[in-house]
Amino acid sequence: MRLLGLDPGLQKTGWGIVESHGNRLVHIANGVVKSDSKKSLAERLVELHDGLSAVLAKWQPHACAVEETFVNKNPTSTLKLGQARGIALLVPSLAGLPVAEYTPNHVKKSVVGAGHAAKEQVEAMVQVLLPGIEINGADAADALAVAICHAHHVVSQQNLGRRQR
Repeated sequence: MRLLGLDPGLQKTGWGIVESHGNRLVHIANGVVKSDSKKSLAERLVELHDGLSAVLAKWQPHACAVEETFVNKNPTSTLKLGQARGIALLVPSLAGLPVAEYTPNHVKKSVVGAGHAAKEQVEAMVQVLLPGIEINGADAADALAVAICHAHHVVSQQNLGRRQR
């Protein structure tokens, strides 16, 4: 199963794709979709939409997971992040993909084992779980962590389903 993880942001939305083969994960691709800060909010949201649509068209994931919004102290920043997150939820949903959502602490706990792990710990663990990959920035690392978290949950749900039969 090919899984897309998204770390939404208005300036940069990280994306990462992994394939889950049972308990084994394989890195497929990762990157960042950027918006131009000189453009209007509406134009920036279109840039995110178009960039994420291109990722879906190129890599053909089967499911998607999006990191939930972390509330900032600045309400304007939080609102803009929420709008970018809306695009991150909308694009895969329009493509017919199931979309899961995970809190940042849940992602960190799934990948690192500690819900309050530092960004550096998350990136280091992503490199352990997906050896030899080149990560295209911190946002892409976070997106790969979201994809890994979702992969763990998909495998757990499949195993649980087998036991209940």
